[in-house]
Amino acid sequence: MCVWLFAHGFWNDIGVSAVEFVCGFGLSLLVGAPLGIFLGWHIRLRAMFNPLLSALNATPRVALLPLLILWLGIGIESKIAIVFLGAIFPIVMNVMAGMRTLDEHLLRCARSFGATDRQILLTIALPSTLPFLIAGIRLAVGRALIGVVVGELVASTAGIGHMMAMASASRFCKGSKPGHRM
Repeated sequence: MCVWLFAHGFWNDIGVSAVEFVCGFGLSLLVGAPLGIFLGWHIRLRAMFNPLLSALNATPRVALLPLLILWLGIGIESKIAIVFLGAIFPIVMNVMAGMRTLDEHLLRCARSFGATDRQILLTIALPSTLPFLIAGIRLAVGRALIGVVVGELVASTAGIGHMMAMASASRFCKGSKPGHRM
């Protein structure tokens, strides 16, 4: 079995999946954390966008995969998009929750001492939100990995999901029969 894996581009598939994961997850982190902070800081914007974000968070990414493939093609872009969509919502939602938990007494005290919004954001809000960001990242990693594999299972020419699809479609061990466990 190991010979078959390495003969059929194992390291190439791992590399393709890693690139898709890193690009999609990195993009979701770069967009999601500032967006969560911004929406959490502005109460009216949070009230406007929270229902939309909650609905999109509950939407299964697999349902969006055919649309992404139609719009972006079968290449790496559709896989990066599915990873991005899987990872951004836990990050945004958790950071917004972290911004909601800021202590009002602490904020009032900082304002009474003449702190600007920027100082409050950098010294109170960001450090208080960091545990929520880490929790969001932890959830987002799992969803991003699932997005990589599912995206490659559905439509790809390389990657871990593609390797799984090819392995299940072929008999890579001599004498194996369909439905037979080794």
